[in-house]
Amino acid sequence: MNESRPGVTTKVLTPQESVEMVRKVMAQYPYIKVIGIAGPGEPLANDETLETLRLLHEEFPNVIKCISTNGLLLPEKIDLLQKYDVGNITVTLNAIDPEIGAKIYQFINYKGKRYEGVEGAKILLENQLRGIEMAVARKMIVKVNTVYIPGINEEHIPEIAKKAGEMGVYTFNVIPLIAQYRFSHITPPTPEMKRKMQDECSKYVRQMRHCQRCRADAIGKLGHDVQSCIYNK
Repeated sequence: MNESRPGVTTKVLTPQESVEMVRKVMAQYPYIKVIGIAGPGEPLANDETLETLRLLHEEFPNVIKCISTNGLLLPEKIDLLQKYDVGNITVTLNAIDPEIGAKIYQFINYKGKRYEGVEGAKILLENQLRGIEMAVARKMIVKVNTVYIPGINEEHIPEIAKKAGEMGVYTFNVIPLIAQYRFSHITPPTPEMKRKMQDECSKYVRQMRHCQRCRADAIGKLGHDVQSCIYNK
């Protein structure tokens, strides 16, 4: 609860609790124009995510809806996302070479089966690229997040940015590694390294430079998170 990084949240909300939270937020902070679902976990793996989007679409039709996903299930969920007026999609794309992807992802679970190594990374990549292509074709605003992992994908990131630009991705976000779990031994890139990578990638696609790696339950403006105020009322 006391960490400030992507993927953490004070609690997991049901669809009904999510809508009630949005009601409270919009009543207290009417300047908010965007509702996003970004975890914890993979949103498109949970039916509750789509039910939440349905409810939000009915009650808050004029608020921008966005979702963050690893892209594995994006092709099969894209029509429902469009139906519920999700106009902004962020896909975490850390490699466009399955050999490099296999160094990042240990396995995937897809359609009831576990795939490991290069085989799993290849399936993931195919779905990510197809999902991005489908979202762009539907005039959705697509952002690609790429985690900068020194020694793993750092030489490869400009290639990812080039591919994203060619596909019509709106903006590209280089996110420095948070050294945890299987990557706990890797030293994260410095701010200077991140800036240099962004400058290199800017040749191919617009860069998002203001990311502050918000919690999944962040509320408010950048640098002025009011999440704790909401939960304590």
